[in-house]
Amino acid sequence: MAASGNAYLTLADMKKTLSHVMPGIDQFWSRELKDYARAVYEVEGHRAGCAIRDAAMSRLQACVERAALRSGADGTQAREAADQLAAAPVIQTGPHCHLLIEPDAFYTHLFSLLGLSAHRLRWHIWYGASTVKFIEKAKKGPGWLTLDNETINVFGLSRSRMDAYSLCGSNGIYRFLLSASERGQGANPSEERLKTILPGEGFASAAEAIKAGNQALWERFFPGQVRLLQLDDIDMADLVADHLEDADSWLSKCTGGDGAWASAILQAIDELDAGPWAGWIRRTTDLFWGLAEGKIFPLRLKNGVLSDVKGSRPDVRFEPMSIAAALRQRTIVPSLFMTFLVISILPGTRVLGGCRQVVYYPLMRHVLATALQKTGETSLLHALRADVRPGVWGHRVLKPHNGSPFADLENETVMDLLELYGKQTLAETCGDLASFTGDPIWAGLTARMREGKIRVPTSERQWARSS
Repeated sequence: MAASGNAYLTLADMKKTLSHVMPGIDQFWSRELKDYARAVYEVEGHRAGCAIRDAAMSRLQACVERAALRSGADGTQAREAADQLAAAPVIQTGPHCHLLIEPDAFYTHLFSLLGLSAHRLRWHIWYGASTVKFIEKAKKGPGWLTLDNETINVFGLSRSRMDAYSLCGSNGIYRFLLSASERGQGANPSEERLKTILPGEGFASAAEAIKAGNQALWERFFPGQVRLLQLDDIDMADLVADHLEDADSWLSKCTGGDGAWASAILQAIDELDAGPWAGWIRRTTDLFWGLAEGKIFPLRLKNGVLSDVKGSRPDVRFEPMSIAAALRQRTIVPSLFMTFLVISILPGTRVLGGCRQVVYYPLMRHVLATALQKTGETSLLHALRADVRPGVWGHRVLKPHNGSPFADLENETVMDLLELYGKQTLAETCGDLASFTGDPIWAGLTARMREGKIRVPTSERQWARSS
């Protein structure tokens, strides 16, 4: 995403900006973290309903039930997960598809556990993006793990393969090889210990391997009263296909016809990216990504057809059944906008995200609202406007204890860590807010807000002072 200038924010500047972007957050800085986590998972009265939403929630529940069965739950347990989602519609969407013991994921899951425990919820439902590559920056990302201060190559992949391929691609057999990039003298005890926990078999995609590995890690280290349910972009592909294969569904009707809805969505994205919100939400692909041989690539919608921008892949007709077939065949996957549409905006679930999601998610809702105004759909528009806290900050809230979760679990339990963090204030646990203050795009946003050139990107009601 585009950065705006080279200025960086002070902690005081950042807290002031966050108070505008997330009205009411200021009441939590001096309170215990468990109070904030409880409020994040408090959902009574937050979701406005309508027929479109109710149908979308039913499809999302079916998606959750399928995923729970695949993760090893029995039928009764899988239905329990689906029922919880309807009663307490909150999904963690912050961490990408990482192993649970990767610090960027681990401390976020601790935060979610605080909120889940406060409401006695039994399922931790998490969407982890799997269209990402193995490397996010130098020796960091889903393909890397640090154990005992040593960098470990999770799948033993070459650098070129990690640079080019996405986790969701089914382009080989993936195993947890856990090979050191620069092996010194002696064995790595944590590496050997982790190998005894993770599955030994091969998987068709890295995302499937990580999901299986996370089930094993959760069962070993996390409290048994809460179960993990991890969704990824292949689950989202099937969920979008569920919508499109029903000719009576709202999304199917929007996708068919003259293409006015899709055009309105893409136009609204372009308008945002050409104005003061440039860089926060971009048209990197047109509603779907192409997927082939383990790689994703952008598609462009023109004259009723989704085409590879390089012209090297077959086109997909932009009509419901053709898109659904391509999703089922794994030749396309939903864009982030389409994913949030079916997992959150349509069904009315609250999503917990990181430093950029707290801005781009309300912008996505704005994009849909703009399209609804143009196409004349009022019931869903009214429901959107009545939502309370549809997206909140719930990722990278905890500054790592020492940055080595797997080592922490040698001497402390997850319950010990929850006790430790839960009693600290939100200000203490989030520390210097480095993920915000070190991001130039936030510096640009703060400057424009200070100059009165930009408005907070949400019209929904936010934190009630009585939280």
